[in-house]
Amino acid sequence: MAVVTIVGAGVIGVSWARLFGAAGWEVRLSDPRPDLPEIVLRDLSGLRVTATDDLAAAASGADFVQEAGPERMPVKETVFATLAEHTRDDVVLASSSSSLLPSLIAAGNPAADRIVVGHPFNPPELMPLVEVVPGPDTSARTVERAMEVYRGLGKLPIRLKKEIPGYVGNRLQKVFTDQAIHLVQEGVIDVADLDDLVRASLGLRWATVGPFESGMLGGGPAGMRHLVTHVGSQLTFETGTPDQARIGEVLDEVEEAYGTGVAAYDRLAELRDERTRAVLEPLGWPVPPAVRDH
Repeated sequence: MAVVTIVGAGVIGVSWARLFGAAGWEVRLSDPRPDLPEIVLRDLSGLRVTATDDLAAAASGADFVQEAGPERMPVKETVFATLAEHTRDDVVLASSSSSLLPSLIAAGNPAADRIVVGHPFNPPELMPLVEVVPGPDTSARTVERAMEVYRGLGKLPIRLKKEIPGYVGNRLQKVFTDQAIHLVQEGVIDVADLDDLVRASLGLRWATVGPFESGMLGGGPAGMRHLVTHVGSQLTFETGTPDQARIGEVLDEVEEAYGTGVAAYDRLAELRDERTRAVLEPLGWPVPPAVRDH
């Protein structure tokens, strides 16, 4: 049985652990947090999982590593130094980082050729995408092995041609979220209405076709070129940027619309997961078994 070491028992790490475990991997989950045994009992019951705060022991003998620790470079440097020392020379060391450059994570590391970013969208067990981001020193073999593993988990791994801060998914998400915040701050629309607008238009459209394919369809038989030169030529307005000094006002409205705390989070996460599962199969994505996240 293949062995995976998951570093970090937060939301992403636990979701990765469920995904690998359900796919038949032996999972070693490593995190120094004192409630690690309770997390395994609550969130990973029925799976072959070993939990430990000893990262070196968890990494020894592993066939693949998926790091999902804090998004802080000093932590990454320490973790990957330990992983480099205690794994075989053929073991991929993948980071779930959301924005950090793999070249920085691998800087000065003797296993730099084995370090790659495997960035999932949350939750990894449901969302098909994994962005595979190599650094300048990442070997082709490492990238190929990472792609192979993620495909084996039922994911859609997409390799970026080169590293860039935030990668692609989060860069697109940042631009979109900044505009959403700006529109709320300008009094154009409320938080809940904006979410409904996106779900009933762009979200639904982009779940079936991507933005470029949508552009091709939007232009009719003449394609995206027609759309850009006609309708697109009139979209000359300035989009504006969010006022960071007033971000608290938007956050207040988000909390008023959706609530805060464990109960609100559990309710929203369950609704999100139910809806995501409902659309995965019709869109051609594999549907993992339903497991409560919390």
